Amino acid sequence: MALGFFSRLKAGLTRSTTKLTTGITDTFTKRKLDDFALEELEELLIAADLGPTVAAKVIRAFRRARFGQDVSPPEIRAALADEIAKILAPVAQPLTIDETKQPFVILMVGVNGTGKTTTIGKLAQIYADAGQKPMLVAGDTFRAAAVEQLQIWGNRAHAPVVIGAQDADPAGLAFDATAGRLHNKAALMEELRKIIRVIKKRDPTAPHAILLTLDATTGQNALTQVKTFKDMVDLTGLIVTKLDGSARAGVVVALAESTGLPIHAVGVGEQAADLRPFDATEFARALTGADPV
Repeated sequence: MALGFFSRLKAGLTRSTTKLTTGITDTFTKRKLDDFALEELEELLIAADLGPTVAAKVIRAFRRARFGQDVSPPEIRAALADEIAKILAPVAQPLTIDETKQPFVILMVGVNGTGKTTTIGKLAQIYADAGQKPMLVAGDTFRAAAVEQLQIWGNRAHAPVVIGAQDADPAGLAFDATAGRLHNKAALMEELRKIIRVIKKRDPTAPHAILLTLDATTGQNALTQVKTFKDMVDLTGLIVTKLDGSARAGVVVALAESTGLPIHAVGVGEQAADLRPFDATEFARALTGADPV
């Protein structure tokens, strides 16, 4: 990942980073990493939305490797980044398009307001710039604004956008992807199942990827959203959006630890270039305020 994007990522995570690094600076000023310091660090990590499981894992690692040593805030930030990167590394997987699947069908799901439509548009632009030929399907027939937004993104990417009549059956449009208004209400989840059934009538192997878009500003609620959708469909990966508007970016680490699902990309802004493949080391160092490697 280019340094230019690391700078944007670091800037986007400013609110989360400030929350974490201020606590580290207040806690560690050339003091020993004793039981009291570890307890304070654990509370700080939980407060930063990394979650109790991740916090406990990091503290165990610090206890093994650094207990009783004098440490400074920069040393803690660097060591913390290393431990977080270890947790994130297994899920930092790019979304690979299998070109033997024609078309390769991506189904986008998520609750309202998580950035599904914008993320679809950004992906379309990225794929078009790479020489591929994306097609968008406006499955959210109930929200005219979402359809219009998708058409704007389609025009930018020179990608065709399939739309239907207002309030039409979303499943009837489900050939390539959907923006869906789906969330954890039973009736709407049944709509999601119907869309998948219709897609499989066209291609039994599709959808080839089912991606859940998560809004970082929801914090630990993102874990509940993952569980809800996993209970309904076979999620294949996650995309985390709106990191630039959140002080809860630590939830990405909690997602990695608790779900094990691939995190394909993260978003830190409105431009297509602000959606980038997820990199464990870069994210960990941006989150903790450690210097890039």
